[in-house]
Amino acid sequence: MRQSKLFLKTIKERPAGAESSSRELLVRAGYIDQLMAGVYSFLPLGFRVLKKIENIIRENMVKSPVNGQEILMPVLQPKENWQKTNRWDNFDVLFRLKGSGDKEYALGPTHEEVVAPLAKKNILSYRDLPFSVFQIQTKFRDELRAKSGLLRTREFLMKDLYSFHATQEDLDKYYDKLAKVYLNVFKQCGIGKLTYRALASGGSFSKYSDEFQTLTEAGEDIIYICKKCGLAINKDIKNENPICPKCKSSEFEEKKAVEVGNIFKLGSNFSRPFDLKFRDKEGIEKPVIMGCFGIGLGRLMGAVAEVSHDEKGIIWPKPVAPFLVHLIYVVPPQRDPAKREKSSKVYATAERIYNTLLKENIEVLFDDRQDKTAGEKFADADLIGIPARLVVSEKTEAVKSIEIKMRNSAKAKLIPIKGFINTIKKL
Repeated sequence: MRQSKLFLKTIKERPAGAESSSRELLVRAGYIDQLMAGVYSFLPLGFRVLKKIENIIRENMVKSPVNGQEILMPVLQPKENWQKTNRWDNFDVLFRLKGSGDKEYALGPTHEEVVAPLAKKNILSYRDLPFSVFQIQTKFRDELRAKSGLLRTREFLMKDLYSFHATQEDLDKYYDKLAKVYLNVFKQCGIGKLTYRALASGGSFSKYSDEFQTLTEAGEDIIYICKKCGLAINKDIKNENPICPKCKSSEFEEKKAVEVGNIFKLGSNFSRPFDLKFRDKEGIEKPVIMGCFGIGLGRLMGAVAEVSHDEKGIIWPKPVAPFLVHLIYVVPPQRDPAKREKSSKVYATAERIYNTLLKENIEVLFDDRQDKTAGEKFADADLIGIPARLVVSEKTEAVKSIEIKMRNSAKAKLIPIKGFINTIKKL
């Protein structure tokens, strides 16, 4: 992609009302744009990052041991389904709206009220179980105070997977498998070392649920980490667990964190209202046991930016970066015809490198802008945060080399143009 053609405008100044580093940097670097409180557009760079995260999640959801099948359910949901689960008047962030004939609907904040009656059409006996379906779908929640950019929004993209089981034991086994897969997702996104599986209240569903919490000072959650075994506990259930449930230690470390995923054992809480049953081997009807597993994609993107940046800008982990390489062409303004000819040779070299990268299917953003100084281009590159920066200039042209610098390193080095592609492929 040529940067001169990219729908992008970086901002030098800190945007007003930036409660978190991730919101400030994602707005300044041109990844997102705020339409109103809690509602954002994802611009070309931001959309690429979001799709990288989506692909990582999808790959983990479809492969063994998850074996999820992808579907897409409606956002617009009937009031009657929410009344059956007693959540129409009790779900505090539910968007409600009226259609023609005063018919009332909910804008889906979650999809239990859709997936349970859907599953009922396909489940007859124990032979139909277990199975799981997932979607990556827009959700709406009327948050009282949307804040911190993508960390708390009113409209957001979410992966939610629902599993269906004949027994609690089968759900328990699947639940633990999913927990491990979730940790792998966060590891692939570059925040694995800072993300904990934390015990949380199960509410009306079960004794415990699990949250996946990423340590950051911008987080609005408090977790307690056992100093002995590393088990994490959400603040809301810490009073019930003065000692660690795993190793019985009483020493904990208090940390601020942001929730990037959660998993619940729903039991029969949503199967019973919709009469979702199956016949066991003896022909006896029993309620289907359900599990729910969610990851907010935008929130995950915000969390990555929150924990992976410096004073100059974002430092994207390679798997979720919008591009792998940021190629920068640098020449000073030239009035002398001889020097202009020399500059044109530098540009020609940059073009060849760009085309070589494209030919090798290496994702590259080419800063070919003619109206920006070297300092402006370097500042934008640091702000945008692409993992590898390649610089072509009169200096590098003179020695038939390219300057390469990794975004997470302070040092740059020269590599020969000949065979440079092998160096890039090793990244």
